[in-house]
Amino acid sequence: MAVNYFYPDYEIIRDYNRCINCRVCERQCANEAHRYLDDADKMVCDDARCVNCQRCVSVCPTRALKITETSNTFRKNANWSEKTIKEIYRQAESGGVLLSSMGNPENYPVYFDKILINASQVTNPSIDPLREPMETRVFLGAKPDRIQRGKDGRLVSNMPPHITLSMPVMFSAMSYGSVSYNTHESLARAAAELGIMYNTGEGGLHENLYKYGKNTIVQVASGRFGVHKTYLNSCAAVEIKIGQGAKPGIGGHLPGTKIVGDVSKTRMVPEGSDAISPAPHHDIYSIEDLKQLVYSIKEATAYTKPVIVKIAAVHNVSAIASGIARSGTDIIAIDGFRGGTGAAPTRIRDHVGIPIELALASVDKRLRDEGIRNKVSLIAGGSIRSSADVVKAIALGADCVYIGSAALIALGCHLCRSCHTGKCNWGIATQREDLAKRLNPDTGYKRLVNMLTAWQHEIKEMMGGMGINSIESLKGNRLMLRGVGLNEKELEILGIKHAAD
Repeated sequence: MAVNYFYPDYEIIRDYNRCINCRVCERQCANEAHRYLDDADKMVCDDARCVNCQRCVSVCPTRALKITETSNTFRKNANWSEKTIKEIYRQAESGGVLLSSMGNPENYPVYFDKILINASQVTNPSIDPLREPMETRVFLGAKPDRIQRGKDGRLVSNMPPHITLSMPVMFSAMSYGSVSYNTHESLARAAAELGIMYNTGEGGLHENLYKYGKNTIVQVASGRFGVHKTYLNSCAAVEIKIGQGAKPGIGGHLPGTKIVGDVSKTRMVPEGSDAISPAPHHDIYSIEDLKQLVYSIKEATAYTKPVIVKIAAVHNVSAIASGIARSGTDIIAIDGFRGGTGAAPTRIRDHVGIPIELALASVDKRLRDEGIRNKVSLIAGGSIRSSADVVKAIALGADCVYIGSAALIALGCHLCRSCHTGKCNWGIATQREDLAKRLNPDTGYKRLVNMLTAWQHEIKEMMGGMGINSIESLKGNRLMLRGVGLNEKELEILGIKHAAD
């Protein structure tokens, strides 16, 4: 008999005094962790199948279920952790690359948590956002360095196309195929109601969602999936994806099992075929090559859409951004190493890239030092978790932020990190019709609207507490930030002072 090296990571605890054998847990679990025994007239569990998505716990009508981490452990070893040993066992069995979902979970510093926001007191009084106007609108795109007036004294406006947002938050790229149609519809409807943008990701745009074009950013990745002239002209902006924070230097891969029906049609890929975006764009090997693609997109859209270039946060990100700013790009999106994704090689996710806080501060400083900060707007992404993170990111130099995981959590995601299996029990990261229908867009978009409405109120309150009445006054205003528990080098890169300094 083959040896099973693994004890389940989670244990399903069932209270038989409460369980009424309704079998809801059995019907709701895509991983088949629950089963009814006719002979014994009882429900039983297979702990090895449980991914701790909490679906069964949430739907159990009698609260008979709970899921706990197993108390079974390997012998303690400071060098060889249980996680490391299990990963070796898995690769010894499969010979394959380990895949993981939903961003880097390792215990690296979260710099947002070590940054505090300053507040006004007497000499610079605070502002009451309930009684005084607070401007949260953001305009993304290249801006002039100075005001120009004609001979008649009127302002001369030769502004390139911009994106206008009601608040400095957008929904980041999540492709149709990696997430369900209902997820995309929820994001699109929420963006339209809030007056912000959502990003299609690299999987094209479903024909039913073209009506939300004013609130849509379409993406062009190396695989060019779903890219055509109508697609490029159906949006408010076009984003060229060079890299993403969860897997810098690595391309995209959507398994053929997810390329079915409308996903196949939208991506223009045969059903059942893997959709692979190569790591490099094979027409981009220099800033000059990137410039050609930027202007090709501008030509295709009659110079009516701003162009975004998305890159991963890596050690030389400031130099990279400096080159991109000179390519004709209107907006640069930087994605930190904690960014979420449906599937990434575990080693890449956990060991490649740098935190968004350090990358953002470095890029903003470099562009200011070179006198080209107004040539581009900056978008920061990679685990923006709250309105406080938004405020801190803007004070570090961002014009606005992308949120992905936070939006999915608002839709019901429980971070069970099994997106790559296609068995999302909450209907988010799946193409199975029986699972996808669990996410009702009528409910989902309202939850997103509620969350960001609350964030907008909190942003106004924090700005008011700083004595600031507009996002533009907050942008790059690092005097409003202080660090705690950071060393001198970290404070220097972030460009902030220590608390009480």
